[in-house]
Amino acid sequence: MVRPTTPLVAVDIIIEMSDRPGRPILLIERKNPSHGWALPGGFVDVGERLEQAAIREAREEISLEVQLKVLLGCYSDPARDPRGHTISPVYVAEASGEPRAADDVRVFLPDQLPTALAFDHALILADYRRYRETGQLAPLR
Repeated sequence: MVRPTTPLVAVDIIIEMSDRPGRPILLIERKNPSHGWALPGGFVDVGERLEQAAIREAREEISLEVQLKVLLGCYSDPARDPRGHTISPVYVAEASGEPRAADDVRVFLPDQLPTALAFDHALILADYRRYRETGQLAPLR
């Protein structure tokens, strides 16, 4: 049987800092292309559940344990990642403590985000702000 050529699967995590006023979120400034501020996340390993990958990526990228709260949506536009077609479910999670990362990591209030966002993270974060204000998950696109 010939295996089909399929997109890569990654996960992204919007991490709310539950121990800080206003529940700010964490973004990482990427050193590699695509440059800009990005949500923590990465590729799913073979044999790994999406939720396990999200928790692992948070631990690897920002050295924090997270509790997943909700699946915000799934993003699959073939042009969302210039490195190739990548599908990403995006989770909203919460954590507390002091993040540590190899890249620059900072906390931002959702209404004070940087403009230089990587990938399609501006769209994802707009969906997140709507979710935070109304409780509505990301629309199907």
